[in-house]
Amino acid sequence: MTRAIMHGCNGHMGQVITAICKEDENIEIVAGIDLNDTFANDYPVFTSLQACDVPADVVIDFCNAKAVDGLLDYCEAKQIPLVLCTTGLSEEQLARVEEVSGRVAVLRSANMSLGINTLMDLLKKATAVFADAGFDIEIVEKHHNQKLDAPSGTAIALADAINEELDHSYHYTYDRSQERKKRDKKEIGISAVRGGNIVGEHEVIFAGTDEVITFQHTAYSKNVFAKGAVEAAKFLQGKPAGYYDMKDVIASK
Repeated sequence: MTRAIMHGCNGHMGQVITAICKEDENIEIVAGIDLNDTFANDYPVFTSLQACDVPADVVIDFCNAKAVDGLLDYCEAKQIPLVLCTTGLSEEQLARVEEVSGRVAVLRSANMSLGINTLMDLLKKATAVFADAGFDIEIVEKHHNQKLDAPSGTAIALADAINEELDHSYHYTYDRSQERKKRDKKEIGISAVRGGNIVGEHEVIFAGTDEVITFQHTAYSKNVFAKGAVEAAKFLQGKPAGYYDMKDVIASK
């Protein structure tokens, strides 16, 4: 049984993870951290990590970037592994994450979805076959109209997984409107669509002569990220210090 502290327990993702853990006999949330005390949880909730005195095997974090510095200090001092899901970290914070991972297990991924991370593995295998055969590679991502960044971090992570298989010999093209020229064989095109309330859709296209192979992942809710975080927490229990990601979770299945 994995005993977890939910950091940001009364936020949307914290409550989704709470519900998932109630149905999973292999993990239990033993304490929560949140300034918001409007929810009635089945576990004690503290307004700060420093006030939490409940023993745990791992911390699951879905809070905000401002709280990450204190969270890293806490996990390092208590030697509690951390599943870090908060986004928008600064370069300094990312450097601190890597530093802390030298002394305690930290798991962080661009996308916590089990499906996306399995897709990355499949794309590596597909790339090994199709790139040498001259197939063009394109990525199209779609998100809701409130998303600020484009392309998505997940689209970049998919492109990086492909390019890693290609020894980083390809470059990324985000906009073809400024130049009139034929497509470079060594490029990965990345396009972004913004509209409505699309949670997240990523399509990877291998386009060859007379045939097209498409890989697609669609997220219908953010619950897929919560499920991935729970699986990551169970994986991280008892792990030695190190910087882990969801590829490690997938490989353990």
